[in-house]
Amino acid sequence: MQVKETQNEGLKRGYEFTLPAADLAAQVDAKLKEAQPEIEIKGFRKGKVPLALLKKQFGQRVMGDAMQEAIDKALRDHLEKSGDRPAVQPKIEMVNGENWKEGDDVVVTVNYEALPAIPEADLSGIELERLVVEASEEQVTEALENLAKNAQSFEDRKKGTKAKEGDQVVIDFKGIVDGEAFEGGTAEDYPLVLGSKSFIPGFEDQLIGAKAGEEVKVEVKFPEEYGAPHLAGKDAIFETTVKAVKAPKPAEIDDELAKKFGAESLDALKGQIRERLEAEYKGASRQVLKRALLDKLDALVQFELPESLVEAEAHQIAHQLWHEEHPEEHGHNHGEIEPTDEHLKLAERRVRLGLLLAEIGQKAEITVSDQEMTQAVLRQARQFPGQERAFFEFVQQNPQAQQQLRAPIFEDKVVDHIVEGAKVSDKTVTKEDLEKAIEALDQV
Repeated sequence: MQVKETQNEGLKRGYEFTLPAADLAAQVDAKLKEAQPEIEIKGFRKGKVPLALLKKQFGQRVMGDAMQEAIDKALRDHLEKSGDRPAVQPKIEMVNGENWKEGDDVVVTVNYEALPAIPEADLSGIELERLVVEASEEQVTEALENLAKNAQSFEDRKKGTKAKEGDQVVIDFKGIVDGEAFEGGTAEDYPLVLGSKSFIPGFEDQLIGAKAGEEVKVEVKFPEEYGAPHLAGKDAIFETTVKAVKAPKPAEIDDELAKKFGAESLDALKGQIRERLEAEYKGASRQVLKRALLDKLDALVQFELPESLVEAEAHQIAHQLWHEEHPEEHGHNHGEIEPTDEHLKLAERRVRLGLLLAEIGQKAEITVSDQEMTQAVLRQARQFPGQERAFFEFVQQNPQAQQQLRAPIFEDKVVDHIVEGAKVSDKTVTKEDLEKAIEALDQV
């Protein structure tokens, strides 16, 4: 195999690989001779089929396999010798492929962008501030009150009392569209909390002021994006009978409430709430700390970036943001979304940090264990109830899905590794200060 360099500009590399026809023919003959003892063709005993006949019958297919193997080996040998690490899969094209015939040399072009050499990053001088929030008694009490509200019961109001927002009304209703009742639009003794927004817009509002025993004709319009296409955008009438009006009664904050939530006592429940709140604050604080660290790393070293990686990341960012701005579009049946300069700038940062963190992690011999991967798959599988097995099989058979799960775990472990060696000072702040710091992350 002959290798000729055709491009070497920045990170872009280009080569021309030539496989002499004689070498290819010898490789084909070797493959056929290796298979000859096991081949049986009508008129010949097993293993006695002439090589010329084998070449006539199987030569073209073996030739293709031999070409691919030779090119793959040449590329592996070249990358090992040069030390290049392609940023993406190399582009391989056969020269005059349509006009090639047996007896001609095989010539292919190989083009790729090499990953850059990452400069040594001096991490010893990194200084970080970690925000610390302790759960206050007021916050624990507020959380307890919310639990009590969620555990609330309802008691009948005095006869003749008008329903107001927050009350529960027990209703019978029948929905009518285009003059006919529709499937799923009828119920009896349905408990509806006014203001819960559990029904289509406008339904609950028209029951405010109703009394037990009254009949109300609720007129609404189904949203255009309603889940049932035959009802979407349709005007509807719900013939509704109010059977009871009930006032909310929050649960008492006592040991009985604690037992409803799996705690032995009220004090034990308070302790659990405090731990949960502080775990939430710690997670939010870590987000702020991580952003500060990434900002410092981004300014720490500079190196050339592979255009292919930056462009791919910019397109992904643009695509993701477009869907966030158009939540009604769930598929990919839309036009090309061109990245903006802002998208490209963000993509450059992400690619640079990704390569830098990968280099730091590799030097620190950081890996993602099988147990960590299994836990990640389990967490992800919970988002597909009833389809967990199918998700497991998908991940097992899809290297790209595995990498998508492995990458954030690896990144977090590298971040933890850097933080352990950095100078970190704790700063006690309020919950409001932490919330402002989190909001600031989204504005950058």
